[in-house]
Amino acid sequence: MTALIFKLLGGIGLFLMGMVLLTDGLKAFAGEALRRWLVRFTGTPAKAFLSGALVTAMVQSSSATTVTVIGFVSAGLLTFAQALGVVMGASLGTTGTGWIVSVLGLKISVGFYALPLVGLGAFLKLLARGRGRSLGIALAGFGLIFIGIETLQEAMRGLSAVFDLARLPASGLGGHVLAMLIGVIMTVIMQSSSAAVATTLTALHAGAINFEQASSLVIGAAVGTTITGVLAAIGGSVPAKRTALAHVSFNLATGVIAVVLLPVFLWGIGLAQRHLGLEPGAMSLAAFHTLFIAVGVALFLPWVHGFARAIERILPDRGPALTRHLDDTVLQTPAVALEATRRALSDAGSRMCRALRDALNPPAEAAAPAAEELGQALDRLQEFFAEIPPASADEPHSHSRVALMHALDHLAQLRTRLPPPASVRRALSGPQAATALKLARGILETSEAGLRGTAADGWLAAVEQQAAALAEQRRQRRLEILQNTAGGAEAPARALDLLDALRWLDRVGYHAWRLCHYLGPQGNGGVGLVEPPGHPDL
Repeated sequence: MTALIFKLLGGIGLFLMGMVLLTDGLKAFAGEALRRWLVRFTGTPAKAFLSGALVTAMVQSSSATTVTVIGFVSAGLLTFAQALGVVMGASLGTTGTGWIVSVLGLKISVGFYALPLVGLGAFLKLLARGRGRSLGIALAGFGLIFIGIETLQEAMRGLSAVFDLARLPASGLGGHVLAMLIGVIMTVIMQSSSAAVATTLTALHAGAINFEQASSLVIGAAVGTTITGVLAAIGGSVPAKRTALAHVSFNLATGVIAVVLLPVFLWGIGLAQRHLGLEPGAMSLAAFHTLFIAVGVALFLPWVHGFARAIERILPDRGPALTRHLDDTVLQTPAVALEATRRALSDAGSRMCRALRDALNPPAEAAAPAAEELGQALDRLQEFFAEIPPASADEPHSHSRVALMHALDHLAQLRTRLPPPASVRRALSGPQAATALKLARGILETSEAGLRGTAADGWLAAVEQQAAALAEQRRQRRLEILQNTAGGAEAPARALDLLDALRWLDRVGYHAWRLCHYLGPQGNGGVGLVEPPGHPDL
């Protein structure tokens, strides 16, 4: 009995360790390409579904995909509707594990032949460099999966001789619900639906349970896998909680549908066995797993936008709008955390430009609340940016970090100019500053639209040209004002206020341009990271 328990626990442990190593190794080997691919091909819910299914099939972990998507939604990389498509795809993609186990792991005794794969992977991990080490981890994990399956098979054959699990209720709603709950508990304990499904497949193959019991256990595993997403969303942002709730709702609804329609599914599997050559046992169970998840996707995917709106009504967003993308759960993924910072800076920069533009139009009573809101956003941005793990100089995202630091600096400089002093507003009310004021308003308006993502192509070049024109206007007007004052045509106090106002406009235009430069199409990619010299005579 002790040997049986040891083999059972050891087989599950080897399988779980193999899954962890395979997932981590493949994610590290693919690097940012996998994340970029996941984000790039999610334009519509259907594309998002395909992306989620393919990525999950590659990394062999729906939990890893779901946790990644939660981070992407929090950072604003994906819309909520797109995230729902990815989550549904992840649920379908994870059924690939069942096919691998049933086609290879149970039909062929590959545990012995997987041992060299583990050895090769270990040597690559120790001796290779860069991505070769990640490939070694993935190879070792892949080998451990099959060693674990073979150990599980031996344990299940012994278990079937000691305990007749098939005597547990297999028919009726009560029996199905009981088996489903066991599947949920197995998945929660193992923290992997793939491990629960693999254990169920080996138990079915060894004759320890019958097909109906195995079907209910697989349904329970599909529901239990949502726990990982729930744990990842605890303490997270509202988008993260929405994604976790949607994942639970989808898998639970799909599980209920599968239990209610289980006789229909079993009839369909029997039909496929008789007419399509589907093998009974483990392969039929893998087909059942894929089939009921696919039915859930077919029912939910066409209504994904309505589903998303329903979840949004249940969990409304009440937090600060400017920092909604700054979720602490993404800090351990620097690429996502940096993108979250960039988007939050873009939101804050757009709001800053609107506040400054409004402050130039009397009355300017709204400037004080806007200044307080922006000050709080800046504090949160600086705090979040400081918590992103440090990077080496040759890290792929080091340029982005420098660009974002520049953007933070320029945003802080703009914050110090809100609200404009009363002397500046008085000086700008006269005709002498009309041209400069018009240019500054144009810069702020174009910058606001550009940072919000609604400006036309070429907006960044337009902001740069307007900022240069404003700087030239300040230089010309400065000389004229000094000459007029020296000739007695302008009172010194009035002239100094006007010069100060023109300087204020010029600095606002300059900092708005540089903010857009670092957050726009070229700045975040690492182009032009050397700060240009300031305007002369400032």
